Amino acid sequence: MKKIILSITAVTAMAAAALPAVASAQSIGQRQDRLEWRIEQGQRNGALTRHEARHLKRELRETLRLEDHYRRDGLSRWERADLDRRFDRISAQIRYERHDRDRDYGYGYGRDYDRPHRW
Repeated sequence: MKKIILSITAVTAMAAAALPAVASAQSIGQRQDRLEWRIEQGQRNGALTRHEARHLKRELRETLRLEDHYRRDGLSRWERADLDRRFDRISAQIRYERHDRDRDYGYGYGRDYDRPHRW
């Protein structure tokens, strides 16, 4: 029984140690480029409205400003993890906004048919 518990503990510890390495496998510049590309593609194909794209780009710019601030005195492990979390949140926002069925074109452009209107 002790051997099983010991081996489970060892495997769990190794997996926990490998997780941050996987998250930071891409450089910050690569993640930034990928997020910018996804925003541009979403805007080009109509999956993102101009307003959504502008908001996402602003979030990305703020995160990059924070990265510059962090890099002034060297990027610590905590700061890298913070940037990874922020990039993950932006990525999730892009995914949500691209699939929320808001469109910048087509039938009903500029109207919100889901809300009751006051005449």
